[in-house]
Amino acid sequence: MKFTAQQIAGILEGDVVGNPEAEVSKLSKIEEGTEGSLTFLANPKYTSHIYTTEATVAIVNKSFIPEQEIDTTLIKVEDAYKSFSKLLEYYNQVKNNKTGIEQPSYVADTAKYGENIYLGAFAYIGENVTLGDNVKIFPNAYLGDNVTVGDNTVIFSGAKIYSETVIGNSCVINAGAIIGADGFGFAPNEDGEYNKVPQIGNVILEDFVDIGAATTIDRATLGSTVIRRGVKLDNQIQIAHNVEIGKNTVIAAQTGIAGSTKIGENCQIGGQVGIVGHITIGNNVRIQAQSGIGRNVKDNEVLQGSPALPYSDYNKSYVHFKNLPKIVKNINDLEKK
Repeated sequence: MKFTAQQIAGILEGDVVGNPEAEVSKLSKIEEGTEGSLTFLANPKYTSHIYTTEATVAIVNKSFIPEQEIDTTLIKVEDAYKSFSKLLEYYNQVKNNKTGIEQPSYVADTAKYGENIYLGAFAYIGENVTLGDNVKIFPNAYLGDNVTVGDNTVIFSGAKIYSETVIGNSCVINAGAIIGADGFGFAPNEDGEYNKVPQIGNVILEDFVDIGAATTIDRATLGSTVIRRGVKLDNQIQIAHNVEIGKNTVIAAQTGIAGSTKIGENCQIGGQVGIVGHITIGNNVRIQAQSGIGRNVKDNEVLQGSPALPYSDYNKSYVHFKNLPKIVKNINDLEKK
């Protein structure tokens, strides 16, 4: 896809300085710009590159005043970083603006769908599935029986949505995600063998939820595993049965949350965090990467370590830990004396 500087300026409500008909068809970093590419300058540390970049068009702040000649066409906006982000969002919308039902694909006779949907080749839509308007389901995705998907939701290639799952409006399910698989429920018998406990609940994703690639969210044993409005989950996260995650909480990659744990609103959880089951984590909690959480957590706590400590206590303790060999040596020297 090609866009002129004037078209881009119209989208961003900016002003063109240079050739309004200059065309771009790709994006680039300012220091790696090539002919036909669009870049941006927001960080003053990169200002020197605006004079040497080979990018055809650059987005800059209106406050930017060149100190030497520039060959690149400029688009001046109030905030270059925000405008570039807005342009990326627009580009994604254009790129993914597909409609129609490709073949071969399977749609059960009892399935219902709204207007302007896209269904990619080899996708499977089960019995009694309901799809809202503008839903996009990419090739090789699977939606089991009785799944509901709200308006403007996108499900990328290879995602597997098990039966009874409810997905809200404007959600994004990335490639390879698995929503609604059985929870890890087994009970030992008198012979020491483990019998499967049926998992008959479901998963509910509220509106504006993003699920990363290869992330798994297990269905509840009874009731629902619930991901509240605005939650953002990174790639390769494990959410166990009956977990509830409060609205606008963000979780980084490779975190695992065990069954029936409740996480509050507006939390920030780093990568590779492990959280045990059947505990409650409050609102506005921040957990640093690679921490292990084995207890209830109050609102507004900041934790680090395994087992996790309050953030300031962890840092103080770590100073002593680093000095431990020296401390042991000093004790040994004192004992010898």
